[in-house]
Amino acid sequence: MLSYRHAFHAGNHADMLKHFVLYLTLDYFNRKDKPYWYIDTHSGAGLYDLSGGEAQKVGEYKHGFSLLMQAESLPEPLNSFKGRLKNILPQPHLYCGSPWLAQAMTRPSDKLRLFELHPTDYQHLQHNMQEARLGKRGLISQSDGYQGLIALLPPPTRRAVVLIDPPYEEKQDYARVINTLKAAQKRFASGCYLLWYPCLSREESRKLPEQLKKLSPEHYLHTELHVYAPRSDGFGMYGSGMFILNPPYILAQQLQDTLPALTKLLAQDDQAHFVLDYRE
Repeated sequence: MLSYRHAFHAGNHADMLKHFVLYLTLDYFNRKDKPYWYIDTHSGAGLYDLSGGEAQKVGEYKHGFSLLMQAESLPEPLNSFKGRLKNILPQPHLYCGSPWLAQAMTRPSDKLRLFELHPTDYQHLQHNMQEARLGKRGLISQSDGYQGLIALLPPPTRRAVVLIDPPYEEKQDYARVINTLKAAQKRFASGCYLLWYPCLSREESRKLPEQLKKLSPEHYLHTELHVYAPRSDGFGMYGSGMFILNPPYILAQQLQDTLPALTKLLAQDDQAHFVLDYRE
């Protein structure tokens, strides 16, 4: 099933949390001279036109990216993230996917491995990464990202940031992310694994964080950003979460300092709140 297209949701509140955490993680990895790999299992198109028909149909970016760009007096890490987005986006009506953010932040010595199964998004991803002049340091594959990730581990550098960001349009995606992370840990236990997931009323979504904590009970970071209270009819994504295995040691403090401001900025009702739980 390949019906999901992120172009309809680009720049929404979930992207703000996901890309902010990714930004902080890549910034941390850049502090050491040693090269690393960035692996993206569900890359999407890489770059999105917010003035296009897909984004305009729902306008989710108006409650995410637009609010961030208009915000003033932000905490420093969040303000730096905002500034980086301004610098890397070719036009103000565009928004980046995770591959675009990663190619802009990684260095010439770092490698990118990007997977995208959807044929249309794969074509867009190829075009956009050519525009970014990714060159020989990046490989793009139209294949299953779960399987592709395992085949790449461990990377030659023994340093890697892995983003797993499936659409969860099928229930089995919840089991697949757990099984994939288990297999990845066996091959490359020291990797930094970032998993995004939606906060929904469905049971699979609510149970996922506790299942993930069992993978690494003593070394994880779990955060969620809820922008409104769950609706009585159970419909809608009221927030999203990031679960990180082997997180940067400074990430918890960075999020503690910035999530209150990000939550206030993106809140859609008075029940908006964030969750931050970690073990070091």
